[in-house]
Amino acid sequence: MVVFKPFRAFRPLPNLAEKVAELPYDVMNSEEARKIAKDNPYSFLHVDKAEIDLNPAIDLYDERVYLQARANLAKLIAEGTLIQDNNRCFYLYQQTMNGRSQIGLVGCTSIDDYSNEIIKKHEFTRADKEADRIKHVDYCNANTGPIFLTYRPQQRINQLVDAWLDSHVPSYDFITDDGIGHTVWVIDDVPTARAIEAAFENLDYLYIADGHHRAASAVKVGQKRRAEKPDYTGLEEFNFFLAVLFPADQLRIMDYNRVVKDLNGYTSAEFINKLSKKFVVEEAAQLGSYKPEVKHTFGMYLDNKWYKLTAKEGIYNKDNPVERLDVSILQNNILEPILGIADPRTDKRIDFIGGIRGLKELERRVASGMKVAFSMYPTTLNDLMAIADAGTVMPPKSTWFEPKLRSGLFVHDLS
Repeated sequence: MVVFKPFRAFRPLPNLAEKVAELPYDVMNSEEARKIAKDNPYSFLHVDKAEIDLNPAIDLYDERVYLQARANLAKLIAEGTLIQDNNRCFYLYQQTMNGRSQIGLVGCTSIDDYSNEIIKKHEFTRADKEADRIKHVDYCNANTGPIFLTYRPQQRINQLVDAWLDSHVPSYDFITDDGIGHTVWVIDDVPTARAIEAAFENLDYLYIADGHHRAASAVKVGQKRRAEKPDYTGLEEFNFFLAVLFPADQLRIMDYNRVVKDLNGYTSAEFINKLSKKFVVEEAAQLGSYKPEVKHTFGMYLDNKWYKLTAKEGIYNKDNPVERLDVSILQNNILEPILGIADPRTDKRIDFIGGIRGLKELERRVASGMKVAFSMYPTTLNDLMAIADAGTVMPPKSTWFEPKLRSGLFVHDLS
């Protein structure tokens, strides 16, 4: 049974929503954030990447960064940029990209559901990244960035969402500079909210699509607050964390491509000969970049030329949900045994390029000093759920979701 509850969000005034809303903190560096937020005092980057308001020499994990984040959030509230709803609500958040829309329900999920594997994961988290967001949540006393969750579609939930959309006007409706449309409806009707809660109770599981570090950090802050308040009831806000829940049939995973700095001592001819033992290697017939159209095929850009690689039978276990992933096939048959990249999380010779940036970015990176690039067929939602259901994890950088959820449209106060 899934716990999903309404809450009293802090939200921007309608005329300021477009100025407040920003991409997640972890898709940009500090310098990029400074440029984005320059001359915009409403930008939520002042909260999520508060180092932009401090001396650039200060360490990103210095306590002053978290104190600044807390002060900046308090300022947005004190000045009336963010207003808290009087009653507990759910919210509908629609994103539209290239004419395609996805609509999620915004509310709070349970830290116990996370701990008890009702909210399922498919990635490992890093302790240093967790520690950063734990401090951020703790100092701000709020979940400032929503966790991106998905679930297997359920007819009753669809009916409730459709009925609200048909009979209500949105509170926010704007398009950001990247062309993404953002539309928000407030579900402030108590019977409807109760019906939504009841509908989610019929689900067995939720799945983290994006935001593993934010989720783990939010849960650990909740556990910390429980330890500090041993007489907690389980109903306090710190027992829950901010999430947006999308039905899986509305989501799109994009390719997550790879570039590598060198061929581990091989010449191009020797490298291709090595590949040929486990892949059918063909020069790409069409002009331009090669984008794989089916699973178990890969594009490779080497020496200003695109190739198509097709995995041969027997080089992966078809019955293992992790080993049959294309990212695993690439790692287990090329990156590690041939190119010597045993741990792609830490090896400085490899980098990862989200599909939103296109294959021309792979060509640019190779022209700028990398040696070889691989274009990937996207991981599917079925793959993600199968791996989470099996209690295993994907290799790093297996999924790239677009569009990204904007931060600042909903803030969950933990008090």
